[in-house]
Amino acid sequence: MEATDKKPALLFLVHRIPFPPNKGDKIRSYHLLKFLLKQYRVFLGAFIDDKADWKHVSQLQDWCEESCFIELNPAQAKIKSLQGLFLKQPLTLPYYASDQLQTWVDQTIQQHNIQRTLVFSSAMAQYLLAPKYGKICRVIDFVDVDSDKWQQYSERKPWPLSWVYKREAQELLCFEREVAMQFDASLFVSSAEAQFFKERVPDCAERVDHFNNGVDTEYFSPDENFPTPYNESEKVLVFSGAMDYWPNVDAVIWFARDVLPKIRAQHPDVRFFIVGSNPTDAVQQLAAYPGVVVTGFVLDIRPYLQHATFAVVPMRVARGIQNKVLEAMAMAKSVLVTPSGIEGIDAEPDKDVVMADNSESLVRQSLLLLRQNGSAMGAKAREFVCKNFNWNENLPKVGELLEQGSTKKI
Repeated sequence: MEATDKKPALLFLVHRIPFPPNKGDKIRSYHLLKFLLKQYRVFLGAFIDDKADWKHVSQLQDWCEESCFIELNPAQAKIKSLQGLFLKQPLTLPYYASDQLQTWVDQTIQQHNIQRTLVFSSAMAQYLLAPKYGKICRVIDFVDVDSDKWQQYSERKPWPLSWVYKREAQELLCFEREVAMQFDASLFVSSAEAQFFKERVPDCAERVDHFNNGVDTEYFSPDENFPTPYNESEKVLVFSGAMDYWPNVDAVIWFARDVLPKIRAQHPDVRFFIVGSNPTDAVQQLAAYPGVVVTGFVLDIRPYLQHATFAVVPMRVARGIQNKVLEAMAMAKSVLVTPSGIEGIDAEPDKDVVMADNSESLVRQSLLLLRQNGSAMGAKAREFVCKNFNWNENLPKVGELLEQGSTKKI
């Protein structure tokens, strides 16, 4: 490895501060950052949309060569995003627009002669689309095809939100296409996600690739014995995730209302634990349902996974990889999951996971797992994750693309 002062400079732009790794996108951006720090002097630009995250700024400042953090107030940003309706652009762009960040990007690239840039999420690409940046290496990790996520939202929301979301899907796809055509490489969270994008933007298919997420299988291990957070008399089905994320909210509401009562009709000792930060009002109201427990934020998800009978991931709207599925599998738990929840993971149904595609099959499979005490395939699930989702094996592709792109520009 090169000495620190000889490492090449790299600009890394992220739509949300990549630390701590406590939710899906931050897990991926955090591990990307840690990988980049080994090879580059990293100049980090990011938004902070949670006041609690400001206390982590000093840690990132210690790691990075230089950094710029911009406060983002979600309520104000939503209002600002409406500019997109008049500018004929996706609402996502004004939501994440910042003159302060653009100035920092421009000055940083010029002052440090930066030739390698990595953008995390489509919204941050707007800072590197100026023609003058066509000569430097630009790689983007789209993670998911966000435009299709908005399309899925539009199909489940009433008017006028359905119209707004459909428009966002169309405008964002146009922007994703523009970015992919200009950037040297576009990455996604899975081969399925990359293929999905190639089919929609075939003109740049040769520059589209993917790298899988990883799981810290030493941390998420069934070998450590945690005290149980549950009562011994109850059988627990657990769902974990950020509970202000609409697809998660939709999933738990559907399960609590349409599936759980039918399970409890035969197993009244079953409890459905919804474990995750920032539960919305709609999620908190589920606690009034028989057998539903809403925990809110917990310091450590592992005891909740380890002592659950099985994990349930009943996603109806999703794009990319569900880390909640991988973490439960790493803990050697049987996971009952819908097709949307397993996209991009390539686990084999009835071997690595249990599949169910509607409320009736969720009930049926839950009853079967309860009879088996949830132990149908936990060991196979962990084996699958250890083999296929390893950060050390998956991240080097990013470095290769950054070097290939910078070489072509010279």
